[in-house]
Amino acid sequence: MYGSPRNYAQHYRSTGLSSAVLEADPHRLIALMLAGARDRLRLAEACLARGDVPRKAKAISDASAIVGGLSGALDLDAGGEIASGLQALYDYVQQRLVAANADNDAGALREADGLLGEIESAWRAIAPQPAQAARP
Repeated sequence: MYGSPRNYAQHYRSTGLSSAVLEADPHRLIALMLAGARDRLRLAEACLARGDVPRKAKAISDASAIVGGLSGALDLDAGGEIASGLQALYDYVQQRLVAANADNDAGALREADGLLGEIESAWRAIAPQPAQAARP
């Protein structure tokens, strides 16, 4: 009648993520995208290790879509050299994901995850500080 607890957990996770995305400021949204791409890369590596090729391919495809979204969101005019560098890095990550998928290459997955991890770390370091409430 109600379904399995696993379905409830899945629904809770997707609802929680949806709420986080809807409430996120632009900086937080990029952080969520980076974390989501990295989660999918780790899932792809786990699937590869157990021989679940279809699920590995889906996880890599999902990560690739997120990286594509991150690259597409760059403002190359306003971002100058930094945005251009990020775009080149995202393009390289995409190339590694294609290789990882085609060759079942766990090393390429780890390399892509490491690169996104460095971007994620730098992104967290420049997080805007909450505004202090004005004191009377």
